[in-house]
Amino acid sequence: MFDPVIAPSGTLLGLLQRGRGDGTLHALTAPRAEALAALNHCVLHDPRHDWQLENRSLYYARLYLDLGGGLDEIEAHLFDPEDVLDTCESRTGLALAVLGHLASYGRRDALDLLRAYAAHGTNWAWALDELALRDDDAGLRALAEPVLARFPAGPEGDAELAATVRDAFEPRPWRLWAEDSRETIAARVRAAQETGCFDRWQRQMRPSGPRPGWSVQAVFEWAQQGIERGAALHVPAARCLSAVAGPEDRAEIVQAAKDGSDGARCTALRYLADGDDSDALDLIDTAVATGSTVVVDAAVDAFERMRGVAAVDRARGWAQRPDALGAAAGRMLACRGTTRDSDLVLGALREAVRSEGPDAPTLWTLVDGTGRLGIVCAAPVLRHVYRETASSHLRGRAARALAATDPSFATGFAVECLWDCEETTRELAARHAETGDARVVERLRRLAADPAEEAEVQTAVRSRIGPDAPAV
Repeated sequence: MFDPVIAPSGTLLGLLQRGRGDGTLHALTAPRAEALAALNHCVLHDPRHDWQLENRSLYYARLYLDLGGGLDEIEAHLFDPEDVLDTCESRTGLALAVLGHLASYGRRDALDLLRAYAAHGTNWAWALDELALRDDDAGLRALAEPVLARFPAGPEGDAELAATVRDAFEPRPWRLWAEDSRETIAARVRAAQETGCFDRWQRQMRPSGPRPGWSVQAVFEWAQQGIERGAALHVPAARCLSAVAGPEDRAEIVQAAKDGSDGARCTALRYLADGDDSDALDLIDTAVATGSTVVVDAAVDAFERMRGVAAVDRARGWAQRPDALGAAAGRMLACRGTTRDSDLVLGALREAVRSEGPDAPTLWTLVDGTGRLGIVCAAPVLRHVYRETASSHLRGRAARALAATDPSFATGFAVECLWDCEETTRELAARHAETGDARVVERLRRLAADPAEEAEVQTAVRSRIGPDAPAV
């Protein structure tokens, strides 16, 4: 999947792509055709950089309801000939998830479209998972024949069916079909279930990887083999090293951290850092200066995991370095520093935004640390990150930091956060938004009555408008 193209944050499309609360508020006041065009663009061209982490489906489904939007464009997208050519889940996953929420709100057209796609679409398993949560038994039983027809009779088709049943995210349809009155369907599904259980048992009986009694050198070789085939195994290898290495092996491990193979070096650095070894910090410094990209990444990661006072002191000296270790030092101070480190954390935050932009991965930790340390003068930078980032999770972290640093948060961003796509951000807003704004009161009441809203959000809402809450 290509990285999505995100429109500027000041446009309706850019707001909706980011999942910002202001996106909904602007869409409801924009011409309906323009709002629906932007909404359909988002649903049909998933704007998330990480579709497995960020939420958008409930946000978009609610807006379809508010705008009274039809589903013709979603239907055309699902059944486009490209559906056969592009089998990646990310092409249709967001649209199917939106349909699932719409079906839970009682939209019959969404339910029918999910049923049709489960019967005939390429990403049918996702549609079936949505239906498993929302359709009745009769609707699911009607899908048994078209779904099983996807697996031709014979050893190959039966094996594929067994793997599908074994790995199904929602087991309800398969359990229904295993008890179907049509014996041909029930018998085939039961056989697939039994095969899947046997496959799991076999995997448990044939574990791969280190065994008791391995030597330190054997662990290093296993980690190097992983690198050679493109698999990073130094983390489990370091855990294995903890089980097999004794005090007498320390010299060998330190030597591996200095000049071993990449796999051995990464493993040794991780092991020594996790054990807070006295030489770990110097070895990490050397590895960053002399190691390959793989070794540098492992060394930086190992450093950030260290918890000792010595690591924090070293971070204060490294924080202004213009390299990966300097950036890691800033993140360590954000996580474990004290108020004396506020200037260094603020400097790291500003530098990250200036050099890498509002979507830099390092900002997640720095933004959290800014809020933890209560760095009030960081509020302008946090507002910039909040507005511009394409990551709804980073925006939520920026909102949390603003709640701790910006006195205007309750009457500003907290209000729009009540419509945000992330439930954690809506929960934060429900606890902080100033109720003098009539929109806040109405939104809180609507969230309290919405059966699709997360329990944590509704708990926060009740703390503001429940019988024991202050008058709103």
